[in-house]
Amino acid sequence: MFKNRSFSAILIACLSLSLSSARGQNHAEPSLHVDIPVKLEKANVVFDIGHAVYLGDMPFVIGDLNLLANDFRDGNTKGQIVAVLHGDAAYFVLNDEAYNINRHVKTGNPYGTLIAGWMKQGVQVELCGATAQANHWGNADLISGVKVDTDAMIRVTQLEQQGYTLIYQ
Repeated sequence: MFKNRSFSAILIACLSLSLSSARGQNHAEPSLHVDIPVKLEKANVVFDIGHAVYLGDMPFVIGDLNLLANDFRDGNTKGQIVAVLHGDAAYFVLNDEAYNINRHVKTGNPYGTLIAGWMKQGVQVELCGATAQANHWGNADLISGVKVDTDAMIRVTQLEQQGYTLIYQ
């Protein structure tokens, strides 16, 4: 289900480089002993992504969700990850043309490839229909494969009632 190792390697390398430069490049990596190794055999997780929070220029949630998707893949975890985007994080799922119009730029969506990478790893990516309507976005404005739900709050509630674990971002 989660097969995009090159995407993962690039993201992890970028995060490692930013962390190493924040710590100073002359310091050796400290040793770390994991006291509680965790393996999930089965899990369903919903990410409630309503805020654009950044680590440098990268939305923090992209690293978090990618890490979980990699953990699912590497641990052969059965289950589903659903990302529900709304509010000021919703523009992460716009295609290049719609992103340019809405963000008043000419660069295209810098997160589009990363969001598409989530979907290649088996993550179901959803946009809040209420957010889309408030912004006058249609399905044609979205990255291919993004699904639209009725309303993020109702969808997250529905998934929690179905036993999904909520991760709020």
